[in-house]
Amino acid sequence: MLRTRRDFLKYTAIAGTGFILLPAASCMGNRKKASFLQKIGVCTGYVNNRILEEAGYSYIEESVQNFLVPLDDEAIFNEKLAKFKESHLLIPACNSFIPGKLKSTGPDAQHEEIIRYAETAFRRAQITGISIIVFGSSGSRNVPDGFPLQEGLDQFISLCSKLAPLAQKYHVTIALEPLNKAESNIINSVAEGAEIVKTVNHKSFRLLADIFHMRRENESPDNIIRNGDLIRHVHIAENAGREAPGVNKEDFTPFFRALKEIDYKGLLSIECSWKDISLQAGPALAELRRQIDMV
Repeated sequence: MLRTRRDFLKYTAIAGTGFILLPAASCMGNRKKASFLQKIGVCTGYVNNRILEEAGYSYIEESVQNFLVPLDDEAIFNEKLAKFKESHLLIPACNSFIPGKLKSTGPDAQHEEIIRYAETAFRRAQITGISIIVFGSSGSRNVPDGFPLQEGLDQFISLCSKLAPLAQKYHVTIALEPLNKAESNIINSVAEGAEIVKTVNHKSFRLLADIFHMRRENESPDNIIRNGDLIRHVHIAENAGREAPGVNKEDFTPFFRALKEIDYKGLLSIECSWKDISLQAGPALAELRRQIDMV
């Protein structure tokens, strides 16, 4: 498994094109194949890399807006890139894709501005080795009050159809994140997200299954099984208070069984509300490992 940035640089340098994150298995030679859900990370800033490395995590999932800073000039990004080089953990994925002020839907939709913003994000993602960009971005995608929901959804699909080939150009996959109804008024389930992914119909536009949102919407783990061929990434947190795994002893095993049934080989990112990440990170990982070992 590629656990450190040094490993990443060793195996994925490509002259003239930045870096592309390769599957861990491609660099393992004759080593034993990694077992189910071994690559677990945390949605947080890279400033927490030492805490997470010591706790045993595999990677960090950063924020597009805070790390790739597509609205800022290259000098600011290069400063962040220099600090990232000191990190011992990879950043294979980023969330918080599009800021709320850039509207994907409604009468003030700004698709041309979003395309320009996204190309900067994808280009910088490739330089950094990021291969997944999570598209939740409720502030951007929510359909404004009074605007027809179906028309807004059609706008969103049109935008995603333009973003997908652009992501492919930079070896990035967009992972569409369904959000619960308290956060978004469109695309509230894995089942609904799957229909959008099928409509866009592009290999660089796939689906994210967020177990927190699924539980908020009482969505069955069976929807993971039904749409397993589309799922590229997974998020997790407890339903109550969006706490870290283990705080309320919530049972994730039905979802893990579904992921195992589809032979999911991707990443699992904790996206939760930490009270103290330095104290909670280790126990959260241990709890996930315990439940994963049960399936």
